[in-house]
Amino acid sequence: MSAFLEGFLQAIQLIASFDPDLMEIVRLSLLVSGSALVISAALGLPAGIALGLKDFRGKRLLVALVYTGMGLPPVVVGLTIYILLSRQGPLGELGWLFTPRAMVITQTILALPLIIGFTMTAIAAAPPALSLQLRSLGATQRQIVFTLLYEARAGVLAALIAGFGAIISEVGSVMIVGGNIEHKTRVLTTSIVLETRRGNFALAIALGVILLAITFSANWLLLHLQGRLDPRQ
Repeated sequence: MSAFLEGFLQAIQLIASFDPDLMEIVRLSLLVSGSALVISAALGLPAGIALGLKDFRGKRLLVALVYTGMGLPPVVVGLTIYILLSRQGPLGELGWLFTPRAMVITQTILALPLIIGFTMTAIAAAPPALSLQLRSLGATQRQIVFTLLYEARAGVLAALIAGFGAIISEVGSVMIVGGNIEHKTRVLTTSIVLETRRGNFALAIALGVILLAITFSANWLLLHLQGRLDPRQ
């Protein structure tokens, strides 16, 4: 217990002093996960809206694929991307393996089904009569979509937070495609694993505290936005 307390106190000192190595890891983590979230949101929100609004042949199959993707084993995703980007792979000429780009691709694939699934569920849960009422008032399709998005805003925000939470805390897949290279692809989660193995518990605890703080901040932001957007709160 004393070793943990000593490590925790050292971790606080590292954070308070803005240790350069620590800050570098935090910046890269936010850059990679933030980029992946933006890309997956740009692709996932329209797809989720379409699946939630429209009925078409093959929809059940697509929904089943989305739900399957929500439970994809991250290490399998990492292995697949590794094979594709390796020298013998079809995308090997890009030279992206063991770079932040490969990590962004992996995290995007992990977050995308979550954002699609949560958005689809939120849109589908909107009152069915709302679309009919809007059409009767002469609303365009774009106006209907934006109105439904506003009604389903809590679910859409939850989709984004769920996607971000899944990728910021991911270890296996980003370690496979990124290689955990110092000053290049080392992020919070992979650094925690490495420093724990080295016995450098102060830095590992500092990284863990920061990771928890980022996760808490993301969830607090969701609750804050929900309160701002919902007039009943």
